[in-house]
Amino acid sequence: MSDVYSTPPSESGYLGQDAGDRTVMAVVPVPARISTEKKKQTPQEAIDEFWDKFTTKTPGKATTVIPHNEYVEKAAKRSAKAVGTNTQTSYEEAAAVCRAKVAKIVKECRRVNQKYRDPHFDLEIDLKWGSRDTLVSLCNTKEKPDSLFQPKSVKRVVDIFDDPKFYIEGPTANDVRQGRDGDCWLLAALCTLSNKPSLIEKVCVARDEQVGVYGFVFHRDGEWISEIIDDKLFLTKPDFDESFLERILWEDRERINSEEQYRKAYQSGSGALYFAQCEHENETWLPLLEKAYAKAHGDYASIEGGFTGEGIEDLTGGVTSELYTTDILDKEYFWKEELMKVNDEFLFGCSTGMWGSYWGERKGIYELHAYSIMKAVDIDGQRLVLLKNPWGKGEWTGPWSDGSKEWTAEWLIKLNHRFGDDGNFWISYDDLLRKYQAFDRTRLFGPGWKVTSLWTTLSVPWTLDYHDTYFAFSLAKTGPVVIVLSQLDERYYRGLEGQYRFELNFRLHKNGQEDYVVRSISSIRLNRSVNVELELEEGEYTVLLKIDATRNMDKLPIEDVVRDHARDRRDKLVAVGMSYDLAHSKGNIIESPEEKKARKEAEQRKKDKEREELKKKLMEDRQRDHYYRVKAHKKNQEKKAKAKAKAQAKKAKRAEKLKAKKADKQDEVSSKEQPLEPGDKHDQVLSSSLTTALEDSKKDQGSESSADPKAETSSTEAEKSSTDPAPTSEEQPAKTLEGSQESKPVETSASEGEIKPTAQGSSDSNVTSSNAVKDVESKIIPSDLTKQPEAETGNEPEEKQANETEEEEEEDVSSDESDVSSVSEISERELDLILKQQASDPPPPPPPAPVEPAEEEDEFEKDPWNAVATVGLRIYYKVSDEDRDKEIVKLRVVRPNRYAKDKKEKDEEEDKNQKEPKTSKSLDIDDSSKDATLEGSEEQRKKSIMSLAPRA
Repeated sequence: MSDVYSTPPSESGYLGQDAGDRTVMAVVPVPARISTEKKKQTPQEAIDEFWDKFTTKTPGKATTVIPHNEYVEKAAKRSAKAVGTNTQTSYEEAAAVCRAKVAKIVKECRRVNQKYRDPHFDLEIDLKWGSRDTLVSLCNTKEKPDSLFQPKSVKRVVDIFDDPKFYIEGPTANDVRQGRDGDCWLLAALCTLSNKPSLIEKVCVARDEQVGVYGFVFHRDGEWISEIIDDKLFLTKPDFDESFLERILWEDRERINSEEQYRKAYQSGSGALYFAQCEHENETWLPLLEKAYAKAHGDYASIEGGFTGEGIEDLTGGVTSELYTTDILDKEYFWKEELMKVNDEFLFGCSTGMWGSYWGERKGIYELHAYSIMKAVDIDGQRLVLLKNPWGKGEWTGPWSDGSKEWTAEWLIKLNHRFGDDGNFWISYDDLLRKYQAFDRTRLFGPGWKVTSLWTTLSVPWTLDYHDTYFAFSLAKTGPVVIVLSQLDERYYRGLEGQYRFELNFRLHKNGQEDYVVRSISSIRLNRSVNVELELEEGEYTVLLKIDATRNMDKLPIEDVVRDHARDRRDKLVAVGMSYDLAHSKGNIIESPEEKKARKEAEQRKKDKEREELKKKLMEDRQRDHYYRVKAHKKNQEKKAKAKAKAQAKKAKRAEKLKAKKADKQDEVSSKEQPLEPGDKHDQVLSSSLTTALEDSKKDQGSESSADPKAETSSTEAEKSSTDPAPTSEEQPAKTLEGSQESKPVETSASEGEIKPTAQGSSDSNVTSSNAVKDVESKIIPSDLTKQPEAETGNEPEEKQANETEEEEEEDVSSDESDVSSVSEISERELDLILKQQASDPPPPPPPAPVEPAEEEDEFEKDPWNAVATVGLRIYYKVSDEDRDKEIVKLRVVRPNRYAKDKKEKDEEEDKNQKEPKTSKSLDIDDSSKDATLEGSEEQRKKSIMSLAPRA
């Protein structure tokens, strides 16, 4: 029976047969038992596993919503470089573009003799078809809230106002009256702007009232943008032909031209407007500006709720700081150096209900409401502030309110005030600080200011700490500087803002000092930007970023919002998505030459590593196969050695037998030379000698066969044929020889001395026993035993066969040794071909995973933390006339080298580069853990805190 065994898999992964053609069977692995019990973890292991699942391993955020948006690339190129521009120049460029747009539309409309209809913000089609895209934002919650906006009709300005005028005696705060939109913060900002001449006029850039086209500019994310609208406005009442209920009530009595009287009563003048309106019946600038602002942000719903300071920023391009009443250190300084400069260097707004406590009023001052600070005066020891309620009504009822005892005819003249519920009222400075919790102070920038800005995108970790990505800038001249860290204004793409809300902070370091110079003050309400204003010396500075992200799980991710609205609100999604894409194009990361070089080096290192791993794997496979070949070779050599030893033993025995035979032959020859006895029979003498030789040979064969059951077949047959005893006369008729030729008699050629088989069925098969003995004798022993050379010649085949066998064994050994002597190295050409083949061939399907018991997916692993923010740094600095063309500020973004080999190499590169010093990410001074991070003696730690210790 053949041997059954298993062999190691070859390089190709298949099992074959060995040299002996023995059956090879693959051993089927026994499947491991899968435990259904969850392995118990230590508390630390459980926490580490939780954080590993909590934060996404692939941070990222969609930067484009609209597919194949080619406009994003153009916008990204424009904002990629940080170039200083004059604040006034930036506005003038946007205004010029806006005027060109209006002029083109006017020319086009006059060519076709039609009024302008805004195809991107058409109120009439939106209302008639019920799409409500101009009223309602994209929904990013699971439950869609009902919209409270219910306008009834749409008409053009010329159909609403009997004698429409864009301005009547200029835009003033008294013109402002809030409509049904919750944009009191915007209207308060407009009231504030009206105190400074030409500010509102700078927003309303161009118009053609006959054609019905208006152009406005707004400040968005650090740059000015333009917006074009038509003159259609929403009204509170439906048209006469479409108003069944109103028409029945209106026609309860006979009227002359009921439709015209209905229009004059319900659809004419400012009072007919659904949203903001001017106090004068025929003034139009406010509702049209509000409409343009709503279009810029997508719809009227998107401008609900906000802060006055943000509105002032959007209308002036200034920078707003949030001040809290309880945080004012020197109230005298605040009065003299800030409030008294209202409408000059600053614009102010104030608000109530900072914590959103409740809705109501306290002595006429409404909670959760924004007011404008119109004026601040110090007359006869009285510090008074004039405020404006954007509602156009609702006033303070305390001291210095209308009709209070403080008023005299003299004071009415001094303050040029008149009583009436028009939303304007005076309040003392002390009461102002008591009744209002927060102030929005906006710094205005004149022609003497320049700005340099740069944006970037970064992943915000859950842990709150200073980020590895930071801004660095150089200041070439000492002077006043305003540093602003801002994020994208999400109001412009309401519904696509995502789940995360970001609060910004930064820390300013001067290179060479251990500690920071100043920190930004965290804003509680204004999260769009934070800033600091201070005098800075020339030098190199670093701005470290700290961004706090808060996740609102009630909001849907951006991808879900896109999926929900792609079918039913295509036009709305396109409009808001385009605004989203253009905004995020600012944060597109463009590789610097150094980063590109590092990336290529990292890619090359990765390829080299893959080649090395592949080479290592192939060499391991070759060495493994070589090991098995060597092992098989050794086993084969052992077998051959055993066989050779046996062959030598047989050769020795054969030599002894031949020697014995020669001796016997000599005896026989000598006996033949003597005369035979009368009674002797020749066959008996021969039979005796032959029988003895054959028996000895048979015994030797039996011992060898028992010692080696796997002896070669050819040797066995040859021995059997030469050693079988001849049958005697008493036995049955002659038997045929055993072995491979048992059915064939043999004959000896006298000339060659060889034994040849005879044809089966010859006449010699029926010879007698005596003839058979003679026949065997004649076949085995030559007729002339006296001739020694012939006897030796008769044994040459056996010796020759043994010699040939030894030579073959030596050749096999030498060939085997050459096959297993060494393992060849893999050439580069081989690696290239294998890698090319792997790249072209699809990867093999993975083996089926073992069936494991279903485990409930972890909620954090299913939806991990993935907060990504786009932030920008703007640096405003004052320049003199001779420095207008100089680059005073050079700004750049420093990102961690993700392609660096290791941290040690990265630190060495930073140390070599003097322009990029190591940033200090130490804790804040007022952090309770700061003490543990300070090094050195007590004196050294004090110097470190005071920024006196040089950086190591």
